[in-house]
Amino acid sequence: MKLSDYVIKFISKKKVSHVFEVCGGAITHLLDSIYEKKNITAVSMHHEQAAAFAAEGYSRASGNIGIAMATSGPGATNLITGIASAFFDSTATLFITGQVNTNEFKFNKPVRQIGFQETDIVNIVRPIVKEAHLIINPGKIRYYMEKSFSAAKSGRPGPVLLDIPMDVQRFNVSLNKLSSNIENKHIKPKTNPRTIRKIAGLIFSASRPVILAGGGVGVSNARNELLTLLKKTGIPIVSSLMGLDSCPHDLGNFCGMLGVYGNRYANLTVANADLVLALGTRLDTRQTGTIPSTFARGAKLVHIDIDPREINNKVKADIGVICDIKDFLLLLNKKLSGYNKPRIKSWLDKISEYKEKYPSWRNPRGKDIEPNFLMRLLSKALPGDSIICLDVGQHQMWAGQSLELRKGQLLITQGGMASMGSSLPMAIGASFAKPKRTVVVITGDGGFQLNTQELQTVRHHNLPIKIILLNNKGYGMIRQFQKQYFNSRFQSTVKGYSQPDFVKVVSAYGIHSARIVEVSRIERSLKGVFKNKNPEFLEIMLKENNLVFPKLAVGRPIEEQDPLLSEKDLKENMLIEVLPRKYNEKISTQNKKKNI
Repeated sequence: MKLSDYVIKFISKKKVSHVFEVCGGAITHLLDSIYEKKNITAVSMHHEQAAAFAAEGYSRASGNIGIAMATSGPGATNLITGIASAFFDSTATLFITGQVNTNEFKFNKPVRQIGFQETDIVNIVRPIVKEAHLIINPGKIRYYMEKSFSAAKSGRPGPVLLDIPMDVQRFNVSLNKLSSNIENKHIKPKTNPRTIRKIAGLIFSASRPVILAGGGVGVSNARNELLTLLKKTGIPIVSSLMGLDSCPHDLGNFCGMLGVYGNRYANLTVANADLVLALGTRLDTRQTGTIPSTFARGAKLVHIDIDPREINNKVKADIGVICDIKDFLLLLNKKLSGYNKPRIKSWLDKISEYKEKYPSWRNPRGKDIEPNFLMRLLSKALPGDSIICLDVGQHQMWAGQSLELRKGQLLITQGGMASMGSSLPMAIGASFAKPKRTVVVITGDGGFQLNTQELQTVRHHNLPIKIILLNNKGYGMIRQFQKQYFNSRFQSTVKGYSQPDFVKVVSAYGIHSARIVEVSRIERSLKGVFKNKNPEFLEIMLKENNLVFPKLAVGRPIEEQDPLLSEKDLKENMLIEVLPRKYNEKISTQNKKKNI
């Protein structure tokens, strides 16, 4: 069997139905091996970055490995942003690149290049993959395929890259002589039962407990186990951006998104807790603020993560547990039978007070469209099976604050790499993974222009993707940053920035398009978008000066978001000692200088 045929057959046996690619000379054997296959399809994208993002979306929606292929040289290097995103956000992916013939490869020769488009992609991507291999020996292709799938999915998931030279792709291999990966079995870390009992004891004794759900809940497929815990105990839960779909938002104890752009009531909840159970989250500065020592300073911190390097990395944990989140929750739920819900009633009442005082959205005044209110209306219009692919920018934060997800809905967005332009190709991958579900893109005018070419992929396959574009005529997040720290010198966010007529552009691809400018038309227009199974585009015009608030400035604890509360209001909200604002101002000034 030709080696490229073996590779594709192996992928198909793993129930991966689609491979995302941009054709090129160095992968022609692999593409030919897919030709007219019934159970695997090559999806031809129009940029390799988009192919990588599509593989990411496919993986996140399906729970299986997402695969992208690219030719040598520029094809391989164009994958890098998507590879890094999969690495930072723990997405199981396999990237296969073509390479020049082995007799054209420079190996250790001190020259820049020998073969045409020869590029040492393996060493380029090593810092952003779990594994990367140049396959020289055709007899080890089974070994590397098994090893790659195992590595991508085991432990903390992530990307693997295989670089396959053209002469290796066309080599005829004997199936009975292919060596296997003897290291294929991954052993999950086990949790000491004493540790589980100790954590359960902390939960039973806590007066103000809170659960912080990160992206690891979804990665470990632990949403049902988390929901069992929440219903059993009634403990309030906040989420990181990546954990927003960890539980239904209509659950009474859901308390919003934590962090720099988090809901004020979520930040106040964590700030006043006496126990924080952090599940599958890195506790990075986007959640904790720039001074980690001020984060949840009145609480015991229990941190559970599959990656031992993340525990005690930024915030010191009282108890750190290296464990798969699903496995941990299964054990913990058994220990929490008989939990006394009334014990935390006064705590839940206080959180309800926070929610009432600081809602994430308000009814708009006049005709202008208020972004957080828009997210409220969009939440009501979204079908129950929706997969929402969220781009990067101000709209990402407005959605994080005010989009209300129901049980069964999935949110796919980028956290660590945070690439503008990722939502449309991720939606393409998600749509192929789950063709019967509604896939929705929420994007901005800046990010949308980075991968607009993939509208042709949507049109070619007639994918029923609904694109909602929030247009504020610029890079709003950076513009807000420039307003705060650069005296409103809007270089490249206003000055130098431009955009086309998006309705005309999208219509040119044969996709029905519309634009709205007044709040009174939103609900009717959204109903029109979701009433059919065709691709749709809706542009919603926003005021250029819309800002994301509340927002945590550099050097402040999470309870001190802008716009700042009065000292009286802050003291009324706090159940622990309030840090002196003079201290905060001093630290804030020092940190601004360091961070700008």
